[in-house]
Amino acid sequence: MTGIRLTAPEPGWSIDADVVVVGSGVAGLTTALRCVAAGLDTVVVTKARLDDGSTRWAQGGIAAALGEGDTPEQHLDDTLVAGAGLCDERAVRALVTEGPDAVRRLIETGAHFDTTENGDIALTREGGHHRRRIAHAGGDATGAEISRALVEAVRTRALHTVENALVLDLLTDAEGRTAGVSLHVMGEGQHDGVGAVRAPSVVLATGGMGQVFSATTNPPVSTGDGVALALRAGAEISDLEFVQFHPTVLFLGADSEGQQPLVSEAVRGEGAYLVDAAGTRFMTGQHELAELAPRDIVAKAITRQMQLHGTEHMYLDARHFGAEMWEQRFPTILAACREHGIDPVTEPIPVAPAAHYASGGVRTDLRGRTTVPGLYACGETACTGVHGANRLASNSLLEGLVFAERIAADIAERRPARTDAVRPEGGPRSVLQSPEVRTSIQRTMTRGAGVLRSADSLAGAARELEALHAGAGVADAKAAVPGVEAWETTNLLLVSRVLVAAASARAETRGCHWREDHPDRDDADWRAHLVVRVGEDRTLSVRRTESADFDSVSPAHPAD
Repeated sequence: MTGIRLTAPEPGWSIDADVVVVGSGVAGLTTALRCVAAGLDTVVVTKARLDDGSTRWAQGGIAAALGEGDTPEQHLDDTLVAGAGLCDERAVRALVTEGPDAVRRLIETGAHFDTTENGDIALTREGGHHRRRIAHAGGDATGAEISRALVEAVRTRALHTVENALVLDLLTDAEGRTAGVSLHVMGEGQHDGVGAVRAPSVVLATGGMGQVFSATTNPPVSTGDGVALALRAGAEISDLEFVQFHPTVLFLGADSEGQQPLVSEAVRGEGAYLVDAAGTRFMTGQHELAELAPRDIVAKAITRQMQLHGTEHMYLDARHFGAEMWEQRFPTILAACREHGIDPVTEPIPVAPAAHYASGGVRTDLRGRTTVPGLYACGETACTGVHGANRLASNSLLEGLVFAERIAADIAERRPARTDAVRPEGGPRSVLQSPEVRTSIQRTMTRGAGVLRSADSLAGAARELEALHAGAGVADAKAAVPGVEAWETTNLLLVSRVLVAAASARAETRGCHWREDHPDRDDADWRAHLVVRVGEDRTLSVRRTESADFDSVSPAHPAD
């Protein structure tokens, strides 16, 4: 334990439970539902409303070997190739073998997927997949349907939920074991202000950290809160340098910032082409799957073309779909494009890469256990070893499902006793950041640690971030006071520092980590994971593992 915590008032109210799940996406709600089914008193804490997480923004679908002729082994092979040599094969095997039944249980929970005329689940292809194995709902609204079904199940079962609550820090007992979380509830209600949920098992399922960049497909709530909490609690973080930049995000202008509309990979799966301004395809000949190559390869190809032509975007051409297919298969994307003055039925869509998904996160074992006893992580917050250096399309929702069930099973088996939390006195505090610093962090990260990185760009980013960490602030910024925006900004700064430290250390190009000064993949030196921790003095330490396999997470949590 580092003893580091955010500057915040002491909790003024508390709830007791067996389990507290932080987050309300597919990972969090699946964990909560399985814990309740096992007879565990479970509380769900979520930053906004139950249905406001990243899950509902997922367009493409969920990958699983459900089709005729497809097998978990083929799904495993595609995942390992996409992961560029850094997937933990045991974790991937758990994902692909348990995945099909996990999807069927999701359907039993109430999720409705699109079907064929004969009633089978309709399947499509996405980048990196050699078979049609992506189940989708509402054409291109899969995440929204999964979120709807899980939220409805949670409400039907009357789970105890605390909405509009930002989690702050981990609470521990006298032996350093997890004893709950502190949190701040925004607005008036049954609970408001800073309080605590006291529980011996805490599951972090807070989603991603896309808001560290100026442009991202992530919603505003994706500020890396779970990863930051885990770091302050002393947990290990792994693979954070591997940020996936989705190749085809609707280009709204060079100065556009915040959440950007995604153009799903499924559009390319149904036959759309990537072209330059002259209408020339550039993915043919670059990879056997052309436009359906893994995302890192497509994002790099688009970036190279942009550099070659001196332009800020390329185009996705799907005019040959026709109006009927656009309206039936991709109604959400069609509406988003038309809202911004682009009609994909009659013109190519301007696209450019933008931050999309964190392949790394809080390091866990095969049961979702972190290096802090009693603390679990799931979904995009976690690093299970499944994604390696680059996530295979539509494996994220499946990972949330499969590892949520594994976490719930582990907690139900262990059933740790409730203990009293001990609040550290006089421990180190994170330097609270003014909300005005947020834009500076995002622009620093976009400039220095975006799609294309180098030693110089990363060193510049590190200098700027460390100055903020030391309390330098930005010109004309108001003094930071405890509150949601200041806490979020402080979290963003911490995870940005970790990302830059890992990206600076990894002197190679692999997966979605692209170093222009080290353009080649180096298996001899770098087929290993980088693990980062924060010390009591708030400095970062980076170590390299011995191999690509995830070793035992901690002596207290032996690997299976």
